[in-house]
Amino acid sequence: MTDFKTYAEGTPFTGKIGRTVSTSEAAWPSAPRARPGAPNVLVFLLDDVGFAQLGCYGSDIHTPNIDRLAAGGLRYRDFHTTAICSPTRASLLTGRNPHSNGVGIIQEMATGFPGYNGSVPKENGFLSEMLLAQGYATFGIGKWHLTPASECAAGATRVRWPLSRGFETFYGFIGGKTSQWVPALVHDNHCIEPPRRPEEGYHLNADLADHAISNLVDLRAVASSKPFFMYYCLAAGHSPHHVEPEWIERYRGKFDKGWDRWREEVFARQLQLGIVPPNTKLAGRPAQVKAWDTLHDKAKQLYARQMEVYAGFLEQTDHHMGRLITFLEQLGELDNTLILLASDNGASAEGSEHGMFNACIFANGVEASVEEDFKHIDEWGGVKSYPNYSWGWAWAGNTPLRRWKRYLHQGGMSDPLIVHWPKGIAARGEVRTQYVHVVDVAPTILDALGIAAPSHLNGVAQRPLEGVSFAHTFGDAQASTKKEAQYYEMIGSRALWKDGWKAVVEQEQGGFLTEEMLAKQKWELYHVAEDFSESEDLAAKHPEKLAELIDRWWVEAEKYNVLPLDSRMQLRMTVPKPTERPTGSRFVYFPGGAPQFDYTAVNVKNRSHTITAEVEIPPGGAEGVLLAHGSWFGGYSLYVQAQRLHYVHNYLGLAEYRVSASEVLLAGKMLLQLRFTRTGEHQGRAELYIDQRKVGEGDIPRTVPAVIETSSEGLCCGYDSGLPVTPDYRAPFRFTGHITQVVVDIECVYESDAEAQLRSAFIEQ
Repeated sequence: MTDFKTYAEGTPFTGKIGRTVSTSEAAWPSAPRARPGAPNVLVFLLDDVGFAQLGCYGSDIHTPNIDRLAAGGLRYRDFHTTAICSPTRASLLTGRNPHSNGVGIIQEMATGFPGYNGSVPKENGFLSEMLLAQGYATFGIGKWHLTPASECAAGATRVRWPLSRGFETFYGFIGGKTSQWVPALVHDNHCIEPPRRPEEGYHLNADLADHAISNLVDLRAVASSKPFFMYYCLAAGHSPHHVEPEWIERYRGKFDKGWDRWREEVFARQLQLGIVPPNTKLAGRPAQVKAWDTLHDKAKQLYARQMEVYAGFLEQTDHHMGRLITFLEQLGELDNTLILLASDNGASAEGSEHGMFNACIFANGVEASVEEDFKHIDEWGGVKSYPNYSWGWAWAGNTPLRRWKRYLHQGGMSDPLIVHWPKGIAARGEVRTQYVHVVDVAPTILDALGIAAPSHLNGVAQRPLEGVSFAHTFGDAQASTKKEAQYYEMIGSRALWKDGWKAVVEQEQGGFLTEEMLAKQKWELYHVAEDFSESEDLAAKHPEKLAELIDRWWVEAEKYNVLPLDSRMQLRMTVPKPTERPTGSRFVYFPGGAPQFDYTAVNVKNRSHTITAEVEIPPGGAEGVLLAHGSWFGGYSLYVQAQRLHYVHNYLGLAEYRVSASEVLLAGKMLLQLRFTRTGEHQGRAELYIDQRKVGEGDIPRTVPAVIETSSEGLCCGYDSGLPVTPDYRAPFRFTGHITQVVVDIECVYESDAEAQLRSAFIEQ
């Protein structure tokens, strides 16, 4: 190997410059290099996977690759998150508390206060930025959900996209959820279509694993020993629960016993495995969840099928994660890769009582029913579904704990954490009992790598890390946690852990929180060091301890930007967000651009509007979409087919209302127009025009009231991305004529559906 004289980038040239090259000495600018033998770092982050849903945490769901990591490393039983998606991810990547990051809630619910504006400041460097500066290659895979909703559009600023925060490559999706069959993909800084259609065998989990492996193939082709940091975020087990039928069939009949018995069996295994303390009690049933034995047979069949799909989805996820693990083993690098695997919050109850075949129905205020969903039982998990399971399975998935995602009892924020690093950890298959919080992950990784948190990063002075390392517990099962206290806040609910005690108060989510309400709230107190499942409220027995913890919570809240408290849900979703788009009632679109999502797309819901397409039809005719928003789960499309103009409004996959032109389209330039007149709440009349001549009309009895997107399928000009709005055509059904532009003019008056906005908030998390 040739030796080169080098100098650090940004420092003076260390060679010699003479009058000619013969009297000069070359030197090359050198990027930072990691120390020889530095370990790789791989973080797997699951989504909405509960404490009890992995095999190594007591489940009978088959997760052999995850279980392999646990058997070769450590399982933590007292690991905690923030109880919801975006705040957990921000804290994991920065080592700062969620509100210090400005991410006290999911991005779609951001408000204009420092703890909630959705914009992680540059002073809070990401782990990717820190490790990139230390000579690591950095890869982002899967879910992001750390970009403000108004900046997720392709034309928006990229300053809060992955490549602006230390990732050299990114392949995944920017928002909070997406379809596994037709995801809204981003490659680096570009929106792309999936490489294949579902009927061609596409599934997001397989695609993510393919790209994770290809990243390492490309790296090792040019840098055989350069360490990497890979942040690999699965969409599983967030809804929609999508998976191929062969994975579902492995679980046929496995959950007919119901959630009560399943939960008891899981709890028995957890005690046997030592994953819960031996004195743990099984937390009681929440009021919302009915006893399995009280359900009628059709409900039992439906709910059991929902869990079969979820289990198949999770096992298939494990399979594709295992492909990357196997590849690391083939490279000879598995033993020197520090792997951390966790979930971002507890199992999700967003499927409500009955679960749902199409989440768009729930988001728009239409209640799912056993009778309606049972009609689709054989399609559950397939391309025609956008499903979630009943909250009974979420409760069971968090065994033995109370509550679920979004709540600050243990079921919401006590999650699996596995650490695997054979070269750095001698223990195999052990359970660690120390209290750990997600804010401690970044400090722990830095500690294990022997890297100090930087005082400056990319020219910006850095705030101190707020988490503490738990790397000392890798080799010492008896070591005490270095954590002294940890606050929590979630949509007005609050909690504080300190020295094995926990105070918690759950705020009803949805309305305004007032000072009078604060004064009347009843806090609970648990000695969680002795009462893992929060079975005995000790508030009355230890009022002085409760008062101490409540007082400390307010201190932490002041320190970390938690205030003002805000228990709103739907109103936070509708708070105007800063955007570079000018305000007004006219939206102009050009063909071929990337999809525009809800926060940047024109909002035609429940208001009169016109869509005017300036087109040219060639002599041979043309067909295709002029403007479309949504999918067959709900939306609208203006398109040309069989030489005629058509408009379809898809009401939540429940009904299609179609208006077609009475005249064929001749060749030449023309204006094609839809005029929609609102005639009542969520209903109207559609008229079609060719060059101002009416050629069709009809009533639209019901329109989508609040939420069009389920799979993050945005508004498209000249094509229909993802799944089509109507089965009349096959997506993308690109327009084969010429579109100059499509103009949408809207009536400025907009009547929002507050209840539907609240439901939308639930499914976005």
